[in-house]
Amino acid sequence: MTSVVVLGVAGVGAWVYNDLDNNIRSADVDDKIGGDRPENLSPGSKNILVVGSDSRDGANAEYGKDLDTMQSDTLMVLHVPANREWAAVVSFPRDSWVEIPACDKGDGSDSTLHRAKINEAFALGGSSGEVAGAAACSIKTVEANTGLRIDHFMSVDFQGFKGMVDSLDGIEVCPEQAIHSKKARLDMDAGCQTVKGEKALGYVRVRYGVGDGSDIGRIGRQQEFMNALVEKAQAKLTNPKALYGFLGSATKSLTTDPDLAGIKPLYALASELKGIPSDRLAFLTVPNYPREADVPTDTANVVWQYPQAADLFTSLAKDKEIDKKRLEADAKNPVYASSVRVQVLNGTGISGRAATVGEKLGRAGVTVAGTGNAPEDADRTTVTYPAGLEKQAESLAARLPGVRATQAPDAAAGVITLVVGKDLDPDDIR
Repeated sequence: MTSVVVLGVAGVGAWVYNDLDNNIRSADVDDKIGGDRPENLSPGSKNILVVGSDSRDGANAEYGKDLDTMQSDTLMVLHVPANREWAAVVSFPRDSWVEIPACDKGDGSDSTLHRAKINEAFALGGSSGEVAGAAACSIKTVEANTGLRIDHFMSVDFQGFKGMVDSLDGIEVCPEQAIHSKKARLDMDAGCQTVKGEKALGYVRVRYGVGDGSDIGRIGRQQEFMNALVEKAQAKLTNPKALYGFLGSATKSLTTDPDLAGIKPLYALASELKGIPSDRLAFLTVPNYPREADVPTDTANVVWQYPQAADLFTSLAKDKEIDKKRLEADAKNPVYASSVRVQVLNGTGISGRAATVGEKLGRAGVTVAGTGNAPEDADRTTVTYPAGLEKQAESLAARLPGVRATQAPDAAAGVITLVVGKDLDPDDIR
């Protein structure tokens, strides 16, 4: 949500910010993230992790006293390219089933590497109630699963969001059906209407009882709402009173890394984004499909779709503008991980490497037909496939950084062959 703050106030005179600078809290995450991180492959570009915090502390306690940990209600990455001519906001479904790396829990213990919903990272790292730990674990998780280097982070809580909307006298939304949700404290008729306060918050948070009841549907509403908020902020924040109301609410609920913790750096970022045309600001969602397709008993989560998700992350890492329509078209017919049947062969000379790689692929939903040793050692990892399995092979190769799939005329029917070379670090498998 905080990316909207930056985008919405770009171009407003910097003199009005002086009294707001001390509102912004700073949290240093570097010591908690560690040193094994992706490189920024495009110097001058920026990836900013934005978290909508569902913390139940203070004024937020009214939203659910049954939770005693910090929660991330919204998770996205704002990519700012080196040329500042376009930008992308990528939403990560909170139900994404991903690998959560070991994180410092802030209580003298570390969590263990495991798979879970992506929003669990914020709760794990924030076990002690510190935003720094929560943000650090979220950053580690996003970096480990995308290969993107996160340069900055922002966290904003419920109260700040409501205040921003109220300072703009509400935002118009147009639900196609009536919405009635006790959990989101929301009762709305169908049709266009202006929402503010609790109703605005409920609208962007509501999930069950509207549309397909999924987090994906909620993301769509959030992205539409943010677009409307940006447009209204740019049109309305032209007088000091409105501006102070908007920024006062935003900054009081804002926590960032030290390099962004101030009005000047935030204004500088906003100025960089000011000239980006609205048609080149893309709101995207990581391509995904229901995990039920791979694990019939799991009806609650989604998994990322390959190779489309990998293509998205690679494009951002290389600072290439995303064609949203093409991304969505390519994602219409997903290749389920369970349909990828692979034989893993060890070409490293390191005992047990095929089993290690096979186990990790299996946890990701891939069907591992068997493991063994390659006929000879291999410096580079290869994926080969028989005729008819091109899409499955491409899906597998997309999980292995730098690997491309090739067809082999003599390949065994019905199975893809992965020869693990000396260049593959199992920790880099997605």
